[in-house]
Amino acid sequence: MANFFKGLYAKLNTTLGFFVLVTALFWLKTYIAYRTKFTLGVETPIQQFILALNPLPTALLLFGIALYFRGKLAYWLMLIIDALQSIWLFANILYYREFSDFLSVGIVKGSGSVDNNLGKSLAGILHGTDLLVFLDILVLIILLLVKVIKVDKRPIKKRFAATMTIFSVALMMVDYGMSVKDRSGLLTRTFDNNYIVKYLGLNEYAAFNAYQTHQQASGRSHASKADLKSVQQYLKENPAGENFQYFGKEQGKNVFVFHLESFQQFLVDYKWKGQEVTPNINAFYHDQNTIGFDNFFHQVAQGKTSDAETMLENSLYGLPTGSAMISYGTGNTFQAAPAIMAQHGYTTAAMHGDVPSFWNRGNTYKSWGYENFFSKSFYPNADKPSYNVGYGLKDKIFLRDSVNYLQKLPQPFYAKVITVTNHYPYLLGKKDADFPQTNTGDNTVDGYVVTAHYLDQAFGQFINYLKKTNLYDNSMIVVYGDHYGISNNHRPAIAKLLGKKKVTNYDLAMFQKVPFMIHAPGVQGGINHTYGGEIDALPTMMDLLGIRTTGNYMMLGQDLLSTQRNQIVPFRDGNFVTPQFTKVGGQVYDTATGKLMNLSANQKERVGDDQDHVNKVLSLSDKIMTKDLLRFYTPTGFKKVDVGDYDYSVKATKARLKREQEENPTSVQSKNNGKSTVKDFQTDAPELAKEK
Repeated sequence: MANFFKGLYAKLNTTLGFFVLVTALFWLKTYIAYRTKFTLGVETPIQQFILALNPLPTALLLFGIALYFRGKLAYWLMLIIDALQSIWLFANILYYREFSDFLSVGIVKGSGSVDNNLGKSLAGILHGTDLLVFLDILVLIILLLVKVIKVDKRPIKKRFAATMTIFSVALMMVDYGMSVKDRSGLLTRTFDNNYIVKYLGLNEYAAFNAYQTHQQASGRSHASKADLKSVQQYLKENPAGENFQYFGKEQGKNVFVFHLESFQQFLVDYKWKGQEVTPNINAFYHDQNTIGFDNFFHQVAQGKTSDAETMLENSLYGLPTGSAMISYGTGNTFQAAPAIMAQHGYTTAAMHGDVPSFWNRGNTYKSWGYENFFSKSFYPNADKPSYNVGYGLKDKIFLRDSVNYLQKLPQPFYAKVITVTNHYPYLLGKKDADFPQTNTGDNTVDGYVVTAHYLDQAFGQFINYLKKTNLYDNSMIVVYGDHYGISNNHRPAIAKLLGKKKVTNYDLAMFQKVPFMIHAPGVQGGINHTYGGEIDALPTMMDLLGIRTTGNYMMLGQDLLSTQRNQIVPFRDGNFVTPQFTKVGGQVYDTATGKLMNLSANQKERVGDDQDHVNKVLSLSDKIMTKDLLRFYTPTGFKKVDVGDYDYSVKATKARLKREQEENPTSVQSKNNGKSTVKDFQTDAPELAKEK
């Protein structure tokens, strides 16, 4: 045994031995930090293995640089590299604790408010154990100074150093291959930085983020004000105008945007075993003061929910690949609904029972001008496993708990609530599931009506609260489905749900319809058959509120209530739907009948013109986003958003709400003599039964 330790000590006194020791200590502390300082959602054994593996490739690569040198320089290089990586790890630990996200190049370079916020609350953020990330460096320096470990002046063969570099890159590829196999579209459909760190590592995340930042900067650097001319020309040639019957009809009203997760139009009025799947949404849809659009389509691509939010809040399309909120939510200039509303005297707030890093909301919402963002840390029940469905709080609990903040918002307000329970894989426990599954034979599909019914119950409870607190009659309530819930990969199941033997490409195109409903006092309700999509939501809302967008804001959608709209609905893949034609790939169907068309020369020309329009509007949207063109244009009366004006921390938000209630006592709670109205939200959520 003595000989073993003697031999081990001798190896530590070589450059290679020191390299192995530094690498091992760095790997160990990084892995411990992953498990104890971050919430990465590691679940399966393969994810456990990948998490343990991912700190190693870049550690070998970076520390391996020192192997090309000799003597003290090699040792100092390893220590310096260790220190730099440790500082990056330490900074992310602090940032993650406050913001539930990882530092990005954009935040480090451009967000002075982040540094200030961290500096002001450093004492509250810092935990003593955080400093342990530097312990290995301190120990190694001491061991070198007291010469327990002696510097080996002999050079490492360059061939060995090169082999170590190649091995580290190969190991990196192995990690990436395993990660992509477990999580397809890891880098192309990046919706949460937690996934990048969980699978590839903190250093790889930094490299990927730097690459994204470079790509964005490259697009921005080659842009100029002249690039706006094509956008302005398009808007000039394609005006829709306002609907004078409704323009300004809801001016000054509160605005609720109710986000129905993965909710498709076919669910409205749909029955299974004689029961309505969504009786509350059905009643809302057919209310005498609700305008329901039955030819309204989602237009999302890989960005899914983030694409829907981007269109709803900006009237700009998502990207053909990836997510605009991820790639451009930090740093780009926007003229989004929250900023517009705030500059028209509205309090603005978004509510979502998950972490702010998801879809980069914590940064994007600042760029969009949201004054308040109530995310996971605001909800006391968010960390209870039985209260959670994997993407945040269950809807009934989330909406009940959201009332605590909703009642404190000075009126008028613009508030968006994002539900999550009706999210793939559509699973609910027995206590929550009280609706029978369908029997398509597809396990993924058959739970869809169960979670949709739960969402409907939560929606009904929320509407009842609005009625009890008089918000219902003083608000414009916008309800929309963000994207499909059942993908086209489930054709046999879709056919059974629709009562068909098989479905065609036309059927699948029509299956992409999602609800869009606007309820408001004084509005003559009914079903509107105009063709439109999520790109049209914002101009429609703005016109109802009397905020003129035509000829002022660069919105690519059109008011759904305008009689002059073109009714061309582009999909992100270049396909489209109009009242006449439904184009899917090389096939064109008659939209009214669903029959495959043999086009005449005149019809081919019309389809070609529609296709040219679709291609143009999509390319213009991409141009606006990737080149950040809105920085060159300021609408009349609009003030550019400064992200430094926003602080979503719990402490700052609560202080702000308290101050605003005192200065402007128009909130629901203020009008209720300061008493809470949470009790007015009646829910049958079994998890909350003990509170009654």
